[in-house]
Amino acid sequence: MAAPPHASQHASSERRFFGGMALAIMICVFIGFARSFYLKPIFTDWPVPFAPFFMVHGLEFTAWVLLLLVQTTLIARERIDLHRKTGTFGAALAIAMVVLGVWGALIAANRPTGFVGVPVPPLQFLAVPLFAMALFFIFVALAVALRRNAQSHKRLMMLASVQLVTAAIARRPVIADYGPPAFFGITDLFIVALAIRDFRARGRLHPVTLFGGLLTIASQPGQRMLSGPESWLSFARCATGLLG
Repeated sequence: MAAPPHASQHASSERRFFGGMALAIMICVFIGFARSFYLKPIFTDWPVPFAPFFMVHGLEFTAWVLLLLVQTTLIARERIDLHRKTGTFGAALAIAMVVLGVWGALIAANRPTGFVGVPVPPLQFLAVPLFAMALFFIFVALAVALRRNAQSHKRLMMLASVQLVTAAIARRPVIADYGPPAFFGITDLFIVALAIRDFRARGRLHPVTLFGGLLTIASQPGQRMLSGPESWLSFARCATGLLG
């Protein structure tokens, strides 16, 4: 039996929304890392040369953002079979991203230039990528566990991908000048968009949007408070010291 017209329209609208979210995340990541990665040959004054590790790191994170866009496109075209097959690759890629994400953050925090373009001392800013990778892992793991619950799964994958936005936006000169409130605030716009979508389509927040959004937003002042005390700086020095 065919679905009612309003149900079909709702599904189509939802697919466009999540596709738009994936595209917006990709644009933010591209803009944020344009000078240091995507368009680096143009920005010859960038102070850090290409390193093989960060080439792999950048390609891997790019693959994730592209995969997110591909997966939302497959759903929009009702290719559920391909979406599920590709999802297996996505789960493996997510694990590799967490490993390289943490490793890359430690390398950046330990080098003389720190996190280039970020107006925050490197040992303090280290909290941002480490928290991002922790939340990314949590959301992806839950998304895999709830992969048969489409509404929860898609929101968890989107929240996982949103964690990549902060580090990208923090490298934009104008935004970076305003510090953590600015780049955390832009990240939160994605959660606000998801909440608005829920209210318009469901009349209430989906539990994943509510608790996942709250976890993301609550972690932000937590990162700022945690990264200041000497206990965190001692941990950061110890962690970066493991690299030799």
